Amino acid sequence: MDQPTEIIVVPHTHWDREWYEPFQRFRLRLVALLDDVFDRMAHDERQRFTLDGQLAAVDDYLEVRPERREQVVALVRAGRLAVGPWQILLDEFLCSGENIVRNLERGLTRSATLGGAMPVGYLPDMFGHIAQMPQILTGAGLAHACVFRGVPDRVRSHAFAWQAPDGTAIRTEYLPGGYGNAAGLMDDPRLINRRAVDLAERLRGWRPADDATPVLAMYGTDHAAPAPDAPDLLAAAAVDGVQLRLGTLAEYFAAQPATVAGLPTIVGELRSHARANILPGVISVRAHLKQAMGRAERRVERYAEPLAALYHDPSVQRFLDMAWTRLIDASCHDSVTGCGCDETAEQVAARLAEADQLGRAVCDLVGARLAAPVPRDGHLLFNPTPATRTALVRLEVEAPADGPVGLLDAEGTVAPAQVLERARTLLADDLVPAADLPAILTRVHGRELYGQEVTTWSVSSADATLTFEVARHGDPMFDVEDVRLALAAAAGPDHWRVRIVAAPRLTVAALVEVPALGLAALRPVALPEPVQARSAPVTVIDRTVDNGLLRVEVAEDGTLGLSTPDGVRVDGVGRLVDGGDVGDSYNYAPPAADELVDKPRAVRTVVVHDGPAVAVLDVIREYRWPVGADVDAGSRRVDRETVTVTTRVEVRAGEPFARLRLSFDNRCDDHRVRLHLPLPAPARSSYAEGQFAVVERGLAAEGGGGEVPLPTFPASGFVAAGGVEGSLAVLLTQPTEYELVDSGRELAVTVLRAIGMLSRNRHALRDEPAGPQLPTPHAQCRGERSVELAVLPFRGDWDSARVPAAAEVYRHDLLTFPGSGEPSAGLPTPVTGLAVDGDGVTLTSVRDRDGRVEVRVVATRDTSAVIGAAREVRGAWRADLLGRPGEPLSVDGDGLVRLALRAWEIATVQLDLAG
Repeated sequence: MDQPTEIIVVPHTHWDREWYEPFQRFRLRLVALLDDVFDRMAHDERQRFTLDGQLAAVDDYLEVRPERREQVVALVRAGRLAVGPWQILLDEFLCSGENIVRNLERGLTRSATLGGAMPVGYLPDMFGHIAQMPQILTGAGLAHACVFRGVPDRVRSHAFAWQAPDGTAIRTEYLPGGYGNAAGLMDDPRLINRRAVDLAERLRGWRPADDATPVLAMYGTDHAAPAPDAPDLLAAAAVDGVQLRLGTLAEYFAAQPATVAGLPTIVGELRSHARANILPGVISVRAHLKQAMGRAERRVERYAEPLAALYHDPSVQRFLDMAWTRLIDASCHDSVTGCGCDETAEQVAARLAEADQLGRAVCDLVGARLAAPVPRDGHLLFNPTPATRTALVRLEVEAPADGPVGLLDAEGTVAPAQVLERARTLLADDLVPAADLPAILTRVHGRELYGQEVTTWSVSSADATLTFEVARHGDPMFDVEDVRLALAAAAGPDHWRVRIVAAPRLTVAALVEVPALGLAALRPVALPEPVQARSAPVTVIDRTVDNGLLRVEVAEDGTLGLSTPDGVRVDGVGRLVDGGDVGDSYNYAPPAADELVDKPRAVRTVVVHDGPAVAVLDVIREYRWPVGADVDAGSRRVDRETVTVTTRVEVRAGEPFARLRLSFDNRCDDHRVRLHLPLPAPARSSYAEGQFAVVERGLAAEGGGGEVPLPTFPASGFVAAGGVEGSLAVLLTQPTEYELVDSGRELAVTVLRAIGMLSRNRHALRDEPAGPQLPTPHAQCRGERSVELAVLPFRGDWDSARVPAAAEVYRHDLLTFPGSGEPSAGLPTPVTGLAVDGDGVTLTSVRDRDGRVEVRVVATRDTSAVIGAAREVRGAWRADLLGRPGEPLSVDGDGLVRLALRAWEIATVQLDLAG
């Protein structure tokens, strides 16, 4: 007799923390729902519930209902309530790889305090999945993944082996029909038997005939609780050949083998449209949120945490924890994506601003302490990259004397400085009635006046003049009462001339050397004679910039021609194309009768700086864009707005790429603006960096589901494409949408998507709505907009051309702190914080872990890394992604740790450093 099909019915809810309503309004619903669910569970031992794989829902509930904590712990320990492993269900492509790791780490740690996490990488509603997720999950000790969107058509069974680029594979459960594939099972008690038969038929089709393990049925949907009498309804069901029982998701996976043996293998990212919509428009909508996420992540990951970890400041750890709370919260799949209501977007932007501010606060606190010995006319520099680096620094300094200026380091080397700007010295020159002088003096706060400090002052009764001289550092003995007394003694004139004179200050740029993750101090000096620069100078002739590594020519139409010494040439870079977009926050959709605008009405070029350390040109183009679109008519409007787009082109000495910053005032609705970059040679595929991997993608995307599979993709660090005659990389500072267009001849990078609806019920490129049809006027993104990127032409493949290293340099400028020591003090010697050397090795994190310095790297190839520090390395260990120490590593006689790495391995090392 055949065994009956056992179906484990998993009651759950999918909880969008914020979406078409803001967080607090959704939390009201959450509290009411969980009150109800937990009351039932208290009275019926048969009840089971899975809380969506994210601890945020538990934390949000317990903040309102702290008295329920013991009940929650008891339910988790009894195996009746499944929580975790994530802190929040994230969008995997719109945050950094490190953010993903911290999210999982925090979720598992928090879950442990409540009785333990569900041991499953539950990923039910993400809009596709990153290539390295199998390695991340297994690195945290999880044996199973569970997914819905992005699964390709070639998956024909409920389980498959999902393999990361390094070869790590994890057993992965596919949810046919999604996380609500049994949502209607108990809607009508009279139909349970019939629906159970239908459900068993559907789900059996995804299982091999010899698979006797239970079948998974997800009984739940968005923001909804299961039927209160679900145990009774299932107990009463009588279906031949089918056995129904309630269970948690953890109970289901406990009955599944943890091995991938015999399963079909899928390698890399899951971004297919074949099984479900992946809604790729979220990559580009509300681009300012993606920019804010990238900015805040860099500030915390690559500046604040390394400074605190390497330079002994545990006092700031709580600030870093608070920053990570906000970064993780913002990564939620309906948050940074920008596909929620306007109120949600405002809250996400505020969280990201706070994360950035917390990171800056940590940098300020640690930096001020480190810069205390530096003379107050000098600056301390921090290099956030793990190799000694010669890079451009911009500083505001007091002019040491007339003539050329240089920056002196502790070893006596002087770097010639290019003057970028001279600050005003006469800040005020007013004639005021004598009776107003007391009010004038109230402008002095202690020593501060006009944002600087008073160095000296004078009262001249002969010409009735009061003069204050100010600078960055003033006279500690200054007392405004002395000025009052002097004015009283000089009484007589009816009017006084009041002058505020600042010490001459310059903004300068110079190429300087700073050790790996280290510190170096500089101070300005007069140059009596020319000094040799560290790199070939940047020159500007007419509209052409050249630094010996890259030549940039501005064409008549405002596009750029790029050429390299080894013969790579590309023209037309930076053509702007404005087209209509009558889609929504989830999917782009052009009007049926679209109108593209790609030719400017006027172009002019202004030289801002002409070298030798840095050259800057402003290319100013004027366009006439349609003011909006007529969605019903399927066309763009006839009315036009004049929009001026400024492309700032910056070329630095020693860099093989050009930095671009586009800025404009968006006065139009319902449109998409893309920057087109012709390639030196046609490409059959692109290579995009993001989340510990570089992913190859073709010219098309797999379709078959409910949306047109547009081949628009995300990239975070860079995207590169080309052929044997040369390639072009676009270096990025935030997650960005791109597409290979014109049969692989051009890269198109989305600068702006302006849309006015969260979702549209009728969408030309999608069958079903992705959410409620709600207006989102702020998603039109009116007002000042900007985007920054860099363009790098190169020959060969992206790895041998060291594109990841160029992207690291582009994204991570030197950080500067003003000195506050005595003017007579000498400059402190340079300090190396931590050096990581190795071909194809990229640093992703440096943090404090219980007194040890934890370092995370990823390798693009089979290679080895050498890690060293100025401080003595007393011990070293490999660790997993949760920071649990494992295999000890040897430290050689030079104090170096050598680490063998396989291609695309994410490796974590902990160092015990002396001092």
